[in-house]
Parts: sequence; structure tokens; C-alpha cells
Amino acid sequence: MHSPFKNPVATILTLMGHGMDGSKMLAYYPDLEKEDILEALNYAAEAMRERELALKRKTLQS
Repeated sequence: MHSPFKNPVATILTLMGHGMDGSKMLAYYPDLEKEDILEALNYAAEAMRERELALKRKTLQS
């Protein structure tokens, strides 16, 4: 990875989790490359391959 982040996988996933798409990440972080994002996603997928985690969904409270 050529990413400037100390922890690029967690950073990329967090940004995506907050709704930032790849094109916005690339614009905001000029040293980041599309391949960095793809590598981060592949790494995360492989790390989770044999794990089962429940997704936590935010709900709106009335």
C-alpha cells in the first residue's frame, strides 16, 4: 500500500462506513491511490473470512 495513513485499512473502512465513497477519498487524500482502497477492502474481507459478526444498525429514536 502506498497510503499515508498509519492504519490505512481501518481508516479507509471507517471513512467508507461513514458514507465517503472512493472518489471522495481520492480527492481528499491525494497520496491515496485506487489500489490502496481495493487492497484495504480485500485485506478486510480476508481478515473476516472465518468470523461471524453481527452488523449493528443505527435506529432512529422517536
